[in-house]
Amino acid sequence: MTFLDSATDDPKPAQRRALLAFVALTLVVGAAGSIFTEPNIATWYAGLRQPTFAPPNWVFAPVWTTLYVMMAVAAWRVWRITGTRSFPMAAWGVQLALNFAWSALFFGLHQIGLALLEIALMWLAILVTTLQFARHDRLAALLLLPYLGWVSFAAALNHAFWTLNP
Repeated sequence: MTFLDSATDDPKPAQRRALLAFVALTLVVGAAGSIFTEPNIATWYAGLRQPTFAPPNWVFAPVWTTLYVMMAVAAWRVWRITGTRSFPMAAWGVQLALNFAWSALFFGLHQIGLALLEIALMWLAILVTTLQFARHDRLAALLLLPYLGWVSFAAALNHAFWTLNP
C-alpha cells in the first residue's frame, strides 16, 4: 500500500490524498524556486532598470501560489484519467521542472537572456500540457489558461529586463 492507496473501499479518501500530494508537490517546487528568488529581490533585482509595466513585488507570491494550486488541481484531474505514466503527465512534469529552472536562471544565476530562452521553452511546454489536458478533461485545461497567460506576461517582462539591462 502506498500513500495514494486507500485502506478502505471508499475512493474519496484516496482521491483527497492524491490531490493533496499534487498540491504539495507543486507548492514545494514553487518554494524551491523561491530559494533563488527571495535573497535577490532586495539586492540584485532591485538594482535592475525596471520596465514600466513591472508589477510591485508583493503581487508575485499570491499570484504564483494561486497558479501552483490550479496547476496541481489540473494535474490531479488528468492523473485520475490517464495515470502517472502518460504523455500529459510527463508534459506536466516537464513544464513544472522548467518553471523551477527559470527561477534558478533569472534570479540565481542572473542570466536574463538565458532565462528568456528558457521561458519560451516553458511557455511551449505549458501550451503542450494544456492541449494534452484538454484531450482528457476540459476543466483541467481551463485551469492552466491563467498560468499560460501569466507566463506570457512574465516572458514579456523578462524580455523587457533583458533589453533594459544589457
